[in-house]
Amino acid sequence: MTEPLDPELLNILVCPESHARLVQVDDWLYSTDPATRRRYPIREGIPIMLLEESEVVDEQQHGKALQEAGVDRS
Repeated sequence: MTEPLDPELLNILVCPESHARLVQVDDWLYSTDPATRRRYPIREGIPIMLLEESEVVDEQQHGKALQEAGVDRS
């Protein structure tokens, strides 16, 4: 598992597609945007913020990741 990213870095990173805030869950950064549901890999401690490297996850997986990250979706 990747070490947590520096909180200052995480505060400035956003989803390239939706510009939504990102949260880290294991080796992935998840967009908090429920419409796009993208996740971006973290490789060797470096966030890969390219759409072509991202994945779209299903609603259930996206919700579980946001819950694990402590994001309030109400």
